Amino acid sequence: MNRALPQDAASGETEGEKTGPADQSWLKPGWVEGWDPEDEEFWERRGKKIAWKNLLISIPALHFAFLVWLLWSAIVVNMNSVGFEFTVGELFWLTAIPGLTGPTLRIVHSFLPSILGGRVTHIISIGSLLIPMVWLFFAIQNVDTSWATFMMIGALAGFGGGNFASSMSNISSFFPRRQQGLALGLNAGLGNLGVSTVQLVTPLIIGVGIVGGAVVYREGKFIDGEWITTAGGVVKDVWLQSGLLIWIVPIVIVLIAATLFMNSLKSFSLPLKEQMEIFKLRNTWTMTWLYTMAFGSFIGYSAAFPLTIKLVYGGLDDAPDGLALQFAFLGPLVGSLIRPIGGWLSDKYTGAKVTLAAGIGLIISSLSVTAFTHPTSMDSFPYFLAIFLAMFFFTGLLNGSTFRMIGVIKQFNFRTRGPALGWTSAVAAYGAFIIPIVFKGAIERTGAPDQGLYGFVVFYAVSMVILWWFYLRKSSPEYGA
Repeated sequence: MNRALPQDAASGETEGEKTGPADQSWLKPGWVEGWDPEDEEFWERRGKKIAWKNLLISIPALHFAFLVWLLWSAIVVNMNSVGFEFTVGELFWLTAIPGLTGPTLRIVHSFLPSILGGRVTHIISIGSLLIPMVWLFFAIQNVDTSWATFMMIGALAGFGGGNFASSMSNISSFFPRRQQGLALGLNAGLGNLGVSTVQLVTPLIIGVGIVGGAVVYREGKFIDGEWITTAGGVVKDVWLQSGLLIWIVPIVIVLIAATLFMNSLKSFSLPLKEQMEIFKLRNTWTMTWLYTMAFGSFIGYSAAFPLTIKLVYGGLDDAPDGLALQFAFLGPLVGSLIRPIGGWLSDKYTGAKVTLAAGIGLIISSLSVTAFTHPTSMDSFPYFLAIFLAMFFFTGLLNGSTFRMIGVIKQFNFRTRGPALGWTSAVAAYGAFIIPIVFKGAIERTGAPDQGLYGFVVFYAVSMVILWWFYLRKSSPEYGA
């Protein structure tokens, strides 16, 4: 029996009627009906073009979302140097607050694509990024702006964190099971690069006066919790607002692209009540735990890494000026680039096996780095940096492998897979709040993040037990995920 050909609501034509090299109907935005990526004939004829078109817009949209979400990790290390007077605790709170609001917004975003459609959800998501960016652009130019005001802006930066859930949920629905690891890995991996981008570009661009007045930058150190300007240190003019202005125009361009070209899938539409069924599935909760180990670690370390470098090594007599942002971007860069590899390896060897290997690596590296968190000179910094980069490497593998597991677990079907991906990413994103706050407490007490790292290692060890019990035992229903 011949299968009915899918019909595209945007054009009203069946697949069989769309022939010839001149056909450009796949470029049209709007709703698409009859979506079946598992049908190879449909996929090759039309589905692949639509799926990759949406992915190519989704990637920069998610890239800028992460950039806005982790923007504070690059801003706070410079604030006291230009005249603000915030304590260590206040700076860590500015870094952490987007990590509290972002995951909370992810819970909402988990279900939006199935209600509003992917296109409308992306338009709302991308447009919301402009709110904290524009406000911070003006606030950062006045050194009298209060810490409370910056906390409100930081909370709004959580818009960027929320977008991940809807983005991954939406993209998952466009691709067949056999390409879930690749598609989700590219979307998340290149999206995650927004963290590295903002940490790399910010120190370079703030020296350029694009618009507005300059402030005087003076290098300094934290001594007994107080900011002390370094005598004879770096003194230069900077424009912190330049580090914000350069992102506003590209965000607007991606917003226009989403409006003109993205699609929504009719077959993916699912009432909220039916989406709630995912909470009755055991795999929803086990994978939420495992993805929290993976992404929670990646995003939390990304947020805390610049300030941790500054506080642990920046106060040494032989520490170079601007140490934190010279190297901090490397962590999220490594983790982001390796994420698609984690998905690809999982397509080849199964996600559970890759998760086991990477989880063990994360445990070993998290313990090893504590040997270099009480420095007496910069001689130990290369070892500290190398091991921390190894930690990011393993979190990147884990991000790709665990999301691939969700994409192929049989208990998640075509319609529930997206909400499950969104929910797990929402809970995991609280790592962006938890890790900076845990590091804050540990550094304030002992001058090093060791106590926090020991606690995380216990969490990772429990995660390995859960992984083995549910996904690596041959008697497990999901063995081979």
